[in-house]
Amino acid sequence: MNICFIGGGNMASALIGGMLGKGFAATQINVVEINAENRTRLQAQFGVHTMDSLAKGVTGSDIIVLAVKPQQLREMAQQLADLIDGQLLISIAAGIRVSDLARWADSQAVVRAMPNTPALIQSGMTGLYALPAVSAAQREQAQDILAAVGETLWLEDEAMLDAVTAISGSGPAYVFYFIEAMQQAAVKLGFSADDARRLSLATFLGASKLAASSEEDASVLRARVTSKNGTTERALLSMAANHVAEHIVEAAKAAADRAKEMGDELGALQ
Repeated sequence: MNICFIGGGNMASALIGGMLGKGFAATQINVVEINAENRTRLQAQFGVHTMDSLAKGVTGSDIIVLAVKPQQLREMAQQLADLIDGQLLISIAAGIRVSDLARWADSQAVVRAMPNTPALIQSGMTGLYALPAVSAAQREQAQDILAAVGETLWLEDEAMLDAVTAISGSGPAYVFYFIEAMQQAAVKLGFSADDARRLSLATFLGASKLAASSEEDASVLRARVTSKNGTTERALLSMAANHVAEHIVEAAKAAADRAKEMGDELGALQ
């Protein structure tokens, strides 16, 4: 299959790099990118074809990956409406619902994907939703592309993509926020900034690997390292007294609400 990326930013670069690592050929990939410096970078880094012409990039493509900002997607989709003929459209733009993209592009072969930034190191998590008109073969093609940068989760209800956005899409920022706080705590306890960073990152990475490798729930792993009247229990009691878990849940709910608002706002555009 021949794939055309529209937009050559960080997420497109992550997908292209992941695909090449999974056996896709550079000759299968076109990238339409208006920025000349980005085109040069993509060619040098990946050996793919790059151009600034939408029509030239789309011609001969079986799949079109829309990797532009949400605010640019309507105009781009409307331009595509006169150029496409049954190609699968995969959108990685946050907030834009498949029904609106289908209306703008005059196509029902649309998959909406919500990847996250760990895709940059092939450790991403992507939620996927397809319109009913998307064939089984096209779903498999979309799966092959997004699985090149990490795990995938297909959803039967598009509304759940707002929740995916809140949990895994925005989630890396929550993790970085917690790491920042851990580093601040380490510095206050007397460590240098470098040592605080090393301690925090190694602890977070190790705990994440341990949780990922275990079949037990995170609550069981937490209880296992929480000795009665010990240091961990004291820290967790402090977090509970400050309702840290409840605030995290509320924050994720706020992110999901904003994702829905974005869909409403951008989808109202004609």
